[in-house]
Amino acid sequence: MKEIDDFRQKKVLVLGLGKSGYSAALLLQHLGAQVTLNDAQDLTHNKRAQQLVDAGIEIVSGHHDVALFQKHFALMVKNPGIEYDNPMVQQALHLQLPIITEPELAYRVSEAPFICVTGSNGKTTTTTLIQLILDHHRQHGHAYKAGNIGIPVSEVVQQATAQDDIVVETSSFQLLGVQQLKPKIAVLTNIYEAHLDYHKTRANYVKAKMNITKNQTATDYFVVNFDQAEWRQLSQQSQAQIIPFSRTNYTKQGAYQQDGTLYYRGEAIIPVAEVALPGPHNIENCLAAIAVAKIMKKSNADIRAVLSTFTGVKHRIQYLTTKQGVKIYNDSKATNIEATKVALNSFTEPTVLIAGGLDRGFQFDELVASMQNVKAIVLYGQTKHLMAAAAQKAHIQTIKIVDNLDQAVVSAWPLCQPGDVLLLSPAAASWDQFQTFEQRGDRFIQDIKDLGD
Repeated sequence: MKEIDDFRQKKVLVLGLGKSGYSAALLLQHLGAQVTLNDAQDLTHNKRAQQLVDAGIEIVSGHHDVALFQKHFALMVKNPGIEYDNPMVQQALHLQLPIITEPELAYRVSEAPFICVTGSNGKTTTTTLIQLILDHHRQHGHAYKAGNIGIPVSEVVQQATAQDDIVVETSSFQLLGVQQLKPKIAVLTNIYEAHLDYHKTRANYVKAKMNITKNQTATDYFVVNFDQAEWRQLSQQSQAQIIPFSRTNYTKQGAYQQDGTLYYRGEAIIPVAEVALPGPHNIENCLAAIAVAKIMKKSNADIRAVLSTFTGVKHRIQYLTTKQGVKIYNDSKATNIEATKVALNSFTEPTVLIAGGLDRGFQFDELVASMQNVKAIVLYGQTKHLMAAAAQKAHIQTIKIVDNLDQAVVSAWPLCQPGDVLLLSPAAASWDQFQTFEQRGDRFIQDIKDLGD
């Protein structure tokens, strides 16, 4: 880690605890900053908050108080989930205080180069594939994964050296804080319509995503999905070398699928039949990973070793078990409509779908075309009635509405028969009933265990 003096004796406000706020506060203190952490929740009995207090960091919790700005902070490090209309953020903007997020802070002290991955869907799988391939049979150093995947980047940079690589999953929320961050390789998996409650417009959302490449130069690489005209056009904004990938064989300039095989610039890498991950969306994730791996000079054998054995990340079309002939999948990470479309299109078997969650003002008619194999649907949460309307348009005969996920599992199980798929794919964020999609997925896993044999 670089021992920089940028923050020494500077007063820094960390807004929001969480994993990233905790790690950022400790890193800033290590760099000589005078750190104050503010969180709207009462942190009196929070173990992490107490650890920060014990380390000499000031904690102000239970409310946001703009009077804190009388301390004359030099910088705000904002939790990515806190919106920009928050009064503390608004005051920082009024005072023209620089506002960054934790990955930006980590980048400034990192000796290891960053490989950053963003997109509406596929980020976690692609990030994991890249990290596994880069780490496979590696002779020197390590490949780490961090970021929106649940591992604070500011923790990883403290152990990573110049011989290592850090593969960072970056959300649009995090990318809004980009000032100096300049990945060696940036990856854009796709862009659909998501998080408009936060970004307000699709244009704002797209602009945030494209911050991943705004500091790149001709010595860097931008790996981009070329299967839609919009994404091809967006790539023209980058000053980096464009490396496309295409599942539909649109281009052969980078990674692509042709005649049941995945290629890179004319070189056969692996037959699709040998790829362990199911579904066409995962072919796109594999192609993105192949492109990065080839840029990084990894062998085809290393690429094949990972793609033929990796079966998926937790909560993303995660196979759990087979009970009484029913295959059960946890797709709690499907926090938007597009992700659930991807999940539904991954199966040809009769499917019993559990869905529902936070109401962000969307209609769900986009799901109708992907519900052809859905024999029954059980809905809960704020979106349950909106999704029921879409299910009726899809002519699903069995539509059940319940109050919560526990009830949904109990109601869905009797609807399943041998040969069916039972799928949790909410098509909505978890925040109406859960703090995170991980918590929602873990609850589903426990509910399935509680069904017994």
